Amino acid sequence: NLLDTAEQYPIPSGGSSPEGRTEEVIGKWIKDRKVKRDDVVIATKITGGRNVTPRNIRRDCEDSLRRLGTDYVDVYQLHWPQRYSPQSNWGQSLKYNIENDESGYWRQFGGPTSFEDLCVSMEGLIQEGKIRGWGLCNDNAYGLTACTRTAKFLGTTPPVNLQGDFSLIDRKSEENGVAEAASPYNENVGFMAYNALAGGMLTGKYA
Repeated sequence: NLLDTAEQYPIPSGGSSPEGRTEEVIGKWIKDRKVKRDDVVIATKITGGRNVTPRNIRRDCEDSLRRLGTDYVDVYQLHWPQRYSPQSNWGQSLKYNIENDESGYWRQFGGPTSFEDLCVSMEGLIQEGKIRGWGLCNDNAYGLTACTRTAKFLGTTPPVNLQGDFSLIDRKSEENGVAEAASPYNENVGFMAYNALAGGMLTGKYA
């Protein structure tokens, strides 16, 4: 009963399929089928990178709520980190590149949104009842631990999950520190897999 979406879906978007359309389709389905809100768990995402600011976190969340036709989402995630991070999805390199981190995209206008501002912004949405929890997507052990430790220091709600690329042929989350960081003995954060069929490779349709 988990509906996992994002404001950026569908991908690719454009023309008759603009960003946000997938949330609208889900909202219409819930309304037309008269689905009880408590019968589904809705997770959606704010577009990541420099889009993640306190102002945009609130605005984009409210836009998602409107498209989904609901008063709250169960889990509100960052689609990718608010800072430079080597992306671990779709086979990209995990090598950290300081030149990328020093680029104008990340360092101009005051730099990336801080972990403190991120945690406080998400807590505001929780206190207003617009989200029940928040999480990360396409992040790594550093980002997960920084978020949980910052939230605990501030007395705000820590992230409840990290979503990542994971399948029978993509087990990197077991080896790159994510599984260790998320463990109940460490940060105690759930893991939500996507691309579980490896883009269709595990279905046999490409055999």
